[in-house]
Amino acid sequence: MKAWRVVIALSFVLLSGCLVTFKDPIPANDAAPKAMLGKWTSKNAWGEPLELEVTRTGVHQYKAVSYRAGDRKHRDEYPFTVSRHGSRWYLSAGLPQKYGANFVIAGFELTENHELVVYNLDVDRVNQLIEQKTLAGETLETEKGDGVLITSPLDQVFAYLDDPANSDVFLEVARYQRLPK
Repeated sequence: MKAWRVVIALSFVLLSGCLVTFKDPIPANDAAPKAMLGKWTSKNAWGEPLELEVTRTGVHQYKAVSYRAGDRKHRDEYPFTVSRHGSRWYLSAGLPQKYGANFVIAGFELTENHELVVYNLDVDRVNQLIEQKTLAGETLETEKGDGVLITSPLDQVFAYLDDPANSDVFLEVARYQRLPK
């Protein structure tokens, strides 16, 4: 992984219903790469065009707005923060009650082809890590499906995620292209 329906955005993450969540968000200590801001386009699992707008809302705070192309009336908005650890970028967004009301953490990269690629944590792989006692956590039941709530401190989580040998815990969930002006 080089330098995420928001929906980053979360729509991509929420499509599965099964999420890896955390009690706490990533602290708002880092600025997002400037290239992340702006309008993006992609297609959802049904081939429908999606648009994503990423804007700054405060100091190191951002908002992702996702909607079907041409349908801004029915949109999802998610505030998020970002963090860079070594060569990896992460984002964190609060989830609505139907997804457990915790926080999701996803990886993202901006490619040389000017794409925004979002990676979710693989629920099955994270469950294995919990069984192996590499991370602490528990099953979380939501109205959208079972997920996992990680209870390990974020420092411990990032120590594991930042290791290139552990890249198999990430799954690509969305690939956005810059929306032409």
